[in-house]
Amino acid sequence: MTAQQKCSAEMTLVAIDVAKAWNTVLVENPDGKRQRFRVANTRPDHDRLILLLNNQGGQCRVALEPTGNYHRPLAYRLLGEGFKVYLVSSVTAARFREAMFNSWDKNDPKDAAVILDLLKQDKVLRYYDPLVEGIHDL
Repeated sequence: MTAQQKCSAEMTLVAIDVAKAWNTVLVENPDGKRQRFRVANTRPDHDRLILLLNNQGGQCRVALEPTGNYHRPLAYRLLGEGFKVYLVSSVTAARFREAMFNSWDKNDPKDAAVILDLLKQDKVLRYYDPLVEGIHDL
């Protein structure tokens, strides 16, 4: 049996629904307040997101639902900044959304909330970047 790491009260949780042009971000602070916004898949927007997360203070866990390869640049940047990055299976998110909302209705803000709930329950996988880990060299 594996040991489960529970989210502590001092931890900032970040859920990102990744898409081609825009990512939907949902941040839950340790006090329970939530912020929702969109981040473009550009370096300046990634820089603003990282600055915002660094200003949160304390530890930060980030969960992404991978979409094609669009998640890789953002995940690489977040790992480089020292954040703990996790992946949420698309199938898990779809089944959880269906059970939670009793509907197939899908939209980005709802997906970010589902990702956040799965992160809270620790139903995530640690993200290993192939280039950083040295398992996918050119």
